[in-house]
Amino acid sequence: MNYPLIIITGPTASGKTALSVQLAHKLGGEIISADSMQVYRHMDIGSAKVTEAEREGVPHHLIDVLDPWEEFNVTRFQSLAKAAMEEIDQREHVPIVAGGTGFYIQALVYDIDFKENGGSGEIRHELEKLGEARGNLYLHQLLKEIDPQSAGQIHANNRKRVIRAIEYFRLTGQPISEHNQQEREKTSPYQFYYYVLTCSRSRLYERIDQRVDQMMKMGLVEEVDRLRAMGCHRGMVSMQGLGYKEILDYLEGHCSLEEAVYILKRDTRHFAKRQLTWFKREKDVRWLDWEAFGDDRDKMLDHILADIDRG
Repeated sequence: MNYPLIIITGPTASGKTALSVQLAHKLGGEIISADSMQVYRHMDIGSAKVTEAEREGVPHHLIDVLDPWEEFNVTRFQSLAKAAMEEIDQREHVPIVAGGTGFYIQALVYDIDFKENGGSGEIRHELEKLGEARGNLYLHQLLKEIDPQSAGQIHANNRKRVIRAIEYFRLTGQPISEHNQQEREKTSPYQFYYYVLTCSRSRLYERIDQRVDQMMKMGLVEEVDRLRAMGCHRGMVSMQGLGYKEILDYLEGHCSLEEAVYILKRDTRHFAKRQLTWFKREKDVRWLDWEAFGDDRDKMLDHILADIDRG
């Protein structure tokens, strides 16, 4: 890739959208969404999807490309994002990855190899049958014999991950723990600038509460009801997203609307806390605190541009 890769991320409601759009204007950039929900059509309000007006003419990729009944995961994101980066590079524009799904960003920036997610259906089926017959502890003991490190990290009741680890060893002869360690030690093939937006916890939580209130005014309940009418249900990956499962509980009579909104605000705050924990563990990140820039987006933009200019 001939141009730097820029990442604008941070917890939900931290101001990523507006900053990334303005940065794209300054650099001649195009934006790749690193969001696990904005990829879905018909899911606009609950995902806080960037609107046409908010895009201000800047091309956005990986938004509205799947239907809600399609599954989206890190490997699919990685494939679609790489393809978008190639297109952007051919136009001699700058790719700007914007979104809050840290695992997706890590997979792209460090080109993580997810081959362990593939494999033989035959081996997996055999192990699933063995688990049904002998139980989780038996499977976990099998894993302990071939990969003690993974067995120490994966709970015996997490049958899916236990089976995946055994399957990977049978297919490759290599413990999956060894493979994962090699992937974590990889250096990025890109020249990248990884910015994480932050602000005080109290202010972030206030912004989250305001965002949820705005979603309700915009018609989140009606949006979820339309999705139900289309055949969407809680078993789908898309309907597990924040904003959707809580309103589904209300529509299905499991709680009042007031309770659903309370739970949505609470769970979104918890999600933001987990996002911050994730980014604190990442290497090579550059923190941008809104308070340090006097809440001035132009000053933050100037800082980013000067940073990139220094190389």
